[in-house]
Amino acid sequence: MTVGFTLQRYLARRFAIWIGSLFAATFFLIWLFDFLELVRRAGDKPGFSIGKTATMSIFRVPSLIEQALPFAVLFGSIIVYRSLSRSLELVIARSVGVSVWQFSAPPLIVTFLIGLFAVGVFNPVSAHLKQISDAIGIELLGTEQRVLLQSSGDAWLRQDGVDGESVLHAKRSLDQGSRLFGVTAFTFTRQGRFATRIEAEGAVLENGQWRLNKGQIFAPDEKPRDFATFYLSTYLTAEQIRESFAAPDTVSFWDLGNYIDLAEKSGLNAYQYRMQYQTLLARPLLLCAMVLIAAIVSLKSARFGGAIPLILGGIGAGFVLYVVTEITEDLGGAGIVPPFVAAWAPGIIAGLLGISILLYQEDG
Repeated sequence: MTVGFTLQRYLARRFAIWIGSLFAATFFLIWLFDFLELVRRAGDKPGFSIGKTATMSIFRVPSLIEQALPFAVLFGSIIVYRSLSRSLELVIARSVGVSVWQFSAPPLIVTFLIGLFAVGVFNPVSAHLKQISDAIGIELLGTEQRVLLQSSGDAWLRQDGVDGESVLHAKRSLDQGSRLFGVTAFTFTRQGRFATRIEAEGAVLENGQWRLNKGQIFAPDEKPRDFATFYLSTYLTAEQIRESFAAPDTVSFWDLGNYIDLAEKSGLNAYQYRMQYQTLLARPLLLCAMVLIAAIVSLKSARFGGAIPLILGGIGAGFVLYVVTEITEDLGGAGIVPPFVAAWAPGIIAGLLGISILLYQEDG
């Protein structure tokens, strides 16, 4: 019992160290390339500074690196299994009666806990840091730098208010839609006729109105009028506007339930929010499937040779699983496939196949 517990603790520690190290290395590489790209494009901006640029990059990398976690688990698992095989540690363990399931349990448990941490802690933190990063980017780069910010992108909003109906277009949004940048507003009379076009640098949602800053008003047969502040009424609440502007991947895991409820009560489809919610719930299972793929190729290579082709095959299988997951997420987000099925099917199928293959390798 003591030997078994010591071995499992040793394996768990090895897997945690390697997965964490690869994740940290990936984080640093992504940050470095992102930082250099920001310096290249924003170096001539008036408000440019190395510290501000580095902070902006560091704060937005977590939202990018979430997608790299499955590969950190896959590569880390392959490295550990291969290392244990080369040093004959797994051979010795098997010779004293330790089965494949006993030395696969620790990495699976560690990976499952990493998945829970990624969903419950890392995801909300990354969503919050991305909002801060976008705010710094607006200050540093200006409203014309759309690509670098990677925010929610162009958005359209139709609304009604005391002054009549209007349509808002924003090149970017922050704070879940309560702050807009690069705003164009088209206003209409109660009879539905076009009234004015308003161009503004930005807009902030206040009580029952949008406060537009620094722009021009264009009306038929009139000269353009400049303004420092202009107020446009709206009946929309902050929650309804968030539903219109917030991208699912910018919403914290703990807030997704509220967005789903709000969308359904508003009569809107909530496929994308449901898909994001179910995808995050299924992430620990997907990570465990990556460990099973690594175990299949690494353990077989230890006993039958041909390590490199099998390991490359395992890496390829991991990429295929990731691509299939992305495709099913798109289908679920569009409502073509139920979000629950789209999110959980890849991990369940890959996990069952991995267990079946390990059983075949172990028992024939």
